[in-house]
Amino acid sequence: MKDQTLVPESPALFSDPASVSSYADRTLRIVPGLRDLHKMVGLLIAERAPADARVLVLGAGGGLELKALADMQHAWRFDAVDPSPEMLQLAKVSLGTACSRVTFHEGTIDRAPDGPFDAAVCLLTLHFLAEEERRHTVKEVFRRLHPGAPFVVAHHSFSSHPPERDKWLARYAAFADIPRAQAESSTKAMKERLNVLSPEKDVAILSDAGLRNIEQFYAGFTFKGWVGYKD
Repeated sequence: MKDQTLVPESPALFSDPASVSSYADRTLRIVPGLRDLHKMVGLLIAERAPADARVLVLGAGGGLELKALADMQHAWRFDAVDPSPEMLQLAKVSLGTACSRVTFHEGTIDRAPDGPFDAAVCLLTLHFLAEEERRHTVKEVFRRLHPGAPFVVAHHSFSSHPPERDKWLARYAAFADIPRAQAESSTKAMKERLNVLSPEKDVAILSDAGLRNIEQFYAGFTFKGWVGYKD
């Protein structure tokens, strides 16, 4: 079995060839209900987006959500943003013929087009950003949306206070389909390296950016997901 970890210890792993090549398999092993999460995201977007929607996908490297959304809606077009060229290349390979509907942008939100977009998605990404950078990112996504457009996010979100934090990390480690020793090492790395905020703080950041009618739609142990709207 390839080495599987719950969380990259460094952004450099997103340029490591072995880590990039195993990204899809690793993510499916460690994110509860990942395929269903992608389906839920597509359904939430489709509630408001037009048939030919233009969708911003932030942290799109690897292409898992891009492929799922492109398969669900054959007329949607996407702008995919990610700081890792290696991960963007993996997304291109994963997309196959759907790649023709995606414009790729290497960098962070500041490299994204101004839009306006009919929807935006940011999955498994915001927990890498410190609070101020996260606030900036969410505000810049909001600025790029059409009025009424949804913004869908999902990432690690749990209390920073033990024993509540440790309880949920232990549950998540028990769920992940990786060897126990690696799971224990990775939960330690999550505490030390990820910028995880509480669900209450995550919702506040979305609200402070201007999003309204914010609803939680997904929970998988330490992962939470919300949708909010530019109303």
